[in-house]
Amino acid sequence: MDDITVLKLKGISKTFHGVRANSDVDFTLKKGEIHALLGENGAGKSTLMNIISGLLQPDKGEIFIHGKRQKIQNPRRAIQLGIGMIHQHFMIVPGFTSLENIILGSEPIKGVTIDFQQARRQIAILSDDCGLSIDPDAVTEDLPVGIQQRVEIFKALYRNAGILILDEPTAVLIPQETDTLFKILRKLVKKNISIIFITHKLQEVMQIADSISVMQQGVIKGVFSPEETDEQALAELMIGREVLLKNDYLPARPGKIVFEVKKLTVMNSRGYEAVSDVSFRVREREIVGIAGVQGNGQAELSESIAGLRKIKSGEITLSGRRMPALNPRKMIENGLAHIPEDRLKHGLVLPFSIADNQILCTYYRRPYVHFFGRNPKAILKNSRKLINRFHIKARGPEEAVQNLSGGNQQKVIISREFSRDSSFLIANQPTRGLDVGSVEYVHKQLIMLRDKGLGVLLISSELDEILSLSDTILVIYRGRVCSIVRKEDATMESIGRIMVRGFE
Repeated sequence: MDDITVLKLKGISKTFHGVRANSDVDFTLKKGEIHALLGENGAGKSTLMNIISGLLQPDKGEIFIHGKRQKIQNPRRAIQLGIGMIHQHFMIVPGFTSLENIILGSEPIKGVTIDFQQARRQIAILSDDCGLSIDPDAVTEDLPVGIQQRVEIFKALYRNAGILILDEPTAVLIPQETDTLFKILRKLVKKNISIIFITHKLQEVMQIADSISVMQQGVIKGVFSPEETDEQALAELMIGREVLLKNDYLPARPGKIVFEVKKLTVMNSRGYEAVSDVSFRVREREIVGIAGVQGNGQAELSESIAGLRKIKSGEITLSGRRMPALNPRKMIENGLAHIPEDRLKHGLVLPFSIADNQILCTYYRRPYVHFFGRNPKAILKNSRKLINRFHIKARGPEEAVQNLSGGNQQKVIISREFSRDSSFLIANQPTRGLDVGSVEYVHKQLIMLRDKGLGVLLISSELDEILSLSDTILVIYRGRVCSIVRKEDATMESIGRIMVRGFE
């Protein structure tokens, strides 16, 4: 790592609707450094990164790139200054090839056509220089998640980025893919690329970072090297209280079967089988975890169970009753609670208030209606209670959900689904985007719901979450359940191998 400063922020402040997101933030990034940025949901990390990448303008403060003061009016200017951002949700066109995605918006032109041969040569040079490899002709939607992420990194490097911002880069990766990403990052810093690494996974921070900045309530609370701190100290500085990082829950006491699928087959949006002949059951007071590399049928499985996707064949039984397909209300009224993988598509109505989103499944029931109209007092009372219980950072129940951070949007969904009277819960990526304090809280709530008698189907790309919470683990590979593992027999390495190969 070099001592040369490539990025310096001085006194950056930003306010939204009277709420201070960043307050006099100072931040320094060195040449060839991996600088981790930590903070709980709503701490101001995303706001700060959006200012650096030109998506937002600060109310006050200065930005220096290579010692020169700059005004980053928009993302194009950020790219011109050598800043590239790899978002948690990849910004790729699924039907395009890797090459087409990489050069999109920066195509080399020869005459009046795109010079694809020149683009291939540039990508080949980048590949040799940084030790990265991709198939330029592969269609990106057919690629594993780790390779799609590599395409995103190529996009930034193709535009001569010397500063990379990675937002939750390992959120959808299995351990083997995370190891590969870290090898790539280490190669990049040797080429004097500087990296800002945003994550909630403290063990990864200790493994990969050269420097660590911790944000709390819009303020940088401290800057450390990994040698100066540990995971526990970082968690407590982020959250402002003691945090339990390791779970030691009592074993399950399974009861009667509350949910069952038999020979379930489901098609994906392109007309191919995404789930093939899957059968399993979930009992009362049991958490069944589904582990698998993203894109192996988990989304289609959970959507079909929740009544959001048509099934080709098979049966779904909930609370002893066979359920009709494509009938979410029937599922809900028979005891289903559902935390969807895609919170924006299936979990929230973004222009609606927090209060209205928290009654989406029960808006037509008392006490939220009286006679033939809404009961605003009951709706707001319910919301205030849930905002306090689930520590949702917002101005109040009437704030639009679209104004919240991603983590707080997730908390709105969790508050709604955890507070209803249900017998079976599908929790699909329940802690994605949540800080360590919120993850701890959600895990405790899942165990509490289990112990109260719920059956829980937990779908997560976080293997440590699956191993920590699940009583039984199903490994899904190419739409089939290829292995059933008891908690006491499972290890991260063995489950990870089955996830990528379909067998041990």
